[in-house]
Amino acid sequence: MKVRIGTSEFGGTFYSQGLALAELFNRTHSDGDKCVVDTTLASIDNANRLDKGEIEFGFMASNWIGRAKDGTAPFTKKIALRMLSPANAGPIFFVTLAKSAIKTVAEFRGKRIALGPRTSGMVQHTEVIFKVLGISFDSFTPMYLSFADGAEALIKGDVDVQFQCPIPNQVMTDLSRRADVRVVPYAAGQLEKILSEVSFYRKVTMEKGAFRGATQDIRQAGVVNVIVTHEKVTEEIVHDMAKTIAENLDALPKLNPLYKGLKDLFEPLRTRGPTAFAFGGVSVHPGAIRAYRQAGWLK
Repeated sequence: MKVRIGTSEFGGTFYSQGLALAELFNRTHSDGDKCVVDTTLASIDNANRLDKGEIEFGFMASNWIGRAKDGTAPFTKKIALRMLSPANAGPIFFVTLAKSAIKTVAEFRGKRIALGPRTSGMVQHTEVIFKVLGISFDSFTPMYLSFADGAEALIKGDVDVQFQCPIPNQVMTDLSRRADVRVVPYAAGQLEKILSEVSFYRKVTMEKGAFRGATQDIRQAGVVNVIVTHEKVTEEIVHDMAKTIAENLDALPKLNPLYKGLKDLFEPLRTRGPTAFAFGGVSVHPGAIRAYRQAGWLK
C-alpha cells in the first residue's frame, strides 16, 4: 500500500521536509509500498486527515497536537494521535519590505498582514502571539493568503507584512531574491513576554545570511514541529517510518537543512524514555518505540 504523509501547501516547510523523508523511505521499499507526499493545509488539516484515514503520517506544530488529542478548539472532536518523531525547531517570523516604515511588531496596528490560509496552523500561531502582546485582530487587517500569494502581495504592496514559516523554505527564498526584504524584530520585552507565557515556544536565533535581507542575527520565537500518526495505523508501517528516521539522523539534514539539529532532539530519549517525545501528552506509537529500541535510543 502507498504510505501517505500530509505536509503543507506546495513549497512550504512541511512539504519540503516530507519530500526528504519520503526519498529516504522509498530507497528501501518496493514500488507498491512507496511513500507519497500529500499537499495539505498543514497542522490542523493533517490531524483531521489522520482521523479520517486519508493519510498515515502528518507534520504538525507541537502546540496543536495536545488540542487534537483533547478535542479542544480548533478541533471539534478528540483525535487519537500518536507521536512518531520530532522534525525540527525553527523560527516563525514576520517579514516586510526593506523600505517599509515598520520597525517592530509593536507597530502592526492598522497594517495589512498576510497570515497564511485561514485554517492553517500559522494563523493559530498569530492568534496566540497577538493575544499575549495585546494586539487585537480588529486593530489590523488580516489577509488569509497562501504563502506564495502572500509573498506576491507583499512584493506588489498589497500587504504590509507577511508571517513566514521556518526557514529554509522556498517561498521565503524566492521572495528574498525578488524583493529587498527584512525581518521585523520584536519590540523590547515582547519576545520575553511570549516565551514566558507560551510553553511550546523556544527562543531561537535567525542567523545573518539565512536569506538575502537577513543582515544580522535576530532572536525569534521558535516552535518544535513533529511528525504524528494515528493509533489505528499499523505497527509495521509506523515501525518502518520510524526506522527510516532513526537510521538517517545524519542524512536527513543533508537532504533538507530544516532537519539540522534533529539528532539533538533525539538525545532526551536516552534519559527520559518515550516521554521525551510525548509532546502535548500524545504518547509514542508502539511501532516507533520498537524501532527506537532497535536503533539503541531506548533501553
